[in-house]
Amino acid sequence: MKPRRAPLIGLSPRLMRNLPPPYGLQGKTLQYLEQSVAHWVMTAGAIAVMIPTVDRHGEVDEDDIAIDDYVLALDGLILQGGADIDPVAYGEAPHALLQATDPQRDRFELALLRAFVDAGKPVLGICRGMQLINVAFGGSLHQDLVATGTTAAAHASGRYDEHSHALTIAPGSWLAGLYPGAGPHAVNSIHHQGVHRLGDGLCIDAWSEDGVTECIRATGPGFVVGVQWHPEFHDARFPELMSGAPLLSAFLDAARLRRDPSSQGP
Repeated sequence: MKPRRAPLIGLSPRLMRNLPPPYGLQGKTLQYLEQSVAHWVMTAGAIAVMIPTVDRHGEVDEDDIAIDDYVLALDGLILQGGADIDPVAYGEAPHALLQATDPQRDRFELALLRAFVDAGKPVLGICRGMQLINVAFGGSLHQDLVATGTTAAAHASGRYDEHSHALTIAPGSWLAGLYPGAGPHAVNSIHHQGVHRLGDGLCIDAWSEDGVTECIRATGPGFVVGVQWHPEFHDARFPELMSGAPLLSAFLDAARLRRDPSSQGP
């Protein structure tokens, strides 16, 4: 019997521009994966690859390689965390506390996300990635959770991935099926923005104790899920945090099933 190919999972890159001289790439743009997210995917036996951006204003544009070429070659998409989404993408003016944005990355990832959804291939959004899913489905964001009065509790601190809070999972929800039991559940918290108006065709599966949305999911066919925390950072250092393994397994199972409908498990 021919061995099954490991799922090939695309991860959209973070972008870093105007690199300082010590990087040896002065004046260039860096596209990169944060190591933890790539290794997290690889721990489950999948192959992680970065999807370099294409941009109509760049040297490689959509006439050279189309978004659909990526979708055809890959079994699933993971959207990394990173910069704030430009509020122009959801029809708002910038708030004074809006942090750095990258409209080029927004355009590319929104096109990538929509193409994977249209093809029925699974999408998992992490932190910014969850917010991007909400925007792609017609939703909007709180540009700063505290400044807009959404919560008095900061969802980010100088402790970075050591900052955490409790998580409430909606009873009977899809996420509750992955994490059975009453909890308590805890996740890290590394964001200052959050879901405001929920996108069309999405539901909320979890929230923080102050009511901030922490997990959204498309209610239609296919796998489109976003989580506000970083499951790739839930490692051996933090045994009290909710394991990322069930979420990753569900995503990869959806990727295998989409590629081979007769597939069952790894």
